[in-house]
Amino acid sequence: MMNEKPLIASLQKRDRAIILLGLAGITVLSWTYMFRIALMENKMDMGLAMSGLHIQAWDPLNLVLTFVMWTVMMAAMMIPSASPLILLFATINQKRREEQDPFVSTGAFLAGYLAAWTVFSALATLVQWGLQTATLLSHMMMISNPVLGGVFLIAAGVFQWAPLKNACLTRCRSPLGFLINEWREGTRGALIMGLRHGVYCIGCCWLLMSLMFVTGVMNLLWMAIITIFVLLEKIVPAGYWVSRMAGLLLVAWGIWMVGRALL
Repeated sequence: MMNEKPLIASLQKRDRAIILLGLAGITVLSWTYMFRIALMENKMDMGLAMSGLHIQAWDPLNLVLTFVMWTVMMAAMMIPSASPLILLFATINQKRREEQDPFVSTGAFLAGYLAAWTVFSALATLVQWGLQTATLLSHMMMISNPVLGGVFLIAAGVFQWAPLKNACLTRCRSPLGFLINEWREGTRGALIMGLRHGVYCIGCCWLLMSLMFVTGVMNLLWMAIITIFVLLEKIVPAGYWVSRMAGLLLVAWGIWMVGRALL
């Protein structure tokens, strides 16, 4: 009779590779979308700057498109740092229930995770709408008031040292601990687990994401910098200190920006 263990091991490697390729594919598509939108925005910004026109008031279509943009942006920035947990979930789920398709539960976990960030994207869209309505955003979609921008930076820096940040970062830095404490069976359980992990990630990163209003919502360089930073503070051994040192730099940057504006 054929030995089943090598077969199971090979299937696990195959499924892991498929899931990893799927995550990479979603990430690449999300970044490609953001790159194309950024190019379109840059052309539009140049036209507005040359014509001297102001950004028009928002309509429902603009609201929807901005929401889609934020949703895709969060997927592009957060899937890389969530991938280790998603892969670990898929591995544990497969070992517990080898006879079932691992892709359904893993997809539900990812859907729950992205659902949490979709809610955040809706809130970010409303904030952008409010800032733009109050004429606090430039045509480059960045805060035009340096004092307000400095306040954003200081708040984000201080939050890097906050107990809430530390508690959420601890959950994000311990994928196995999260799965042990939060495990639920079935597709619905996977969806809930993904949603809960998404909430922890939002608690950890929401003020960092707000810095996109300071650097420019469509600034791809800062998108990449924040993405890499979030990944580092979650996976490197000195992640807590990486987070806190970044907090000090953000506070210093914010104080400098406010001081420069007031002097």
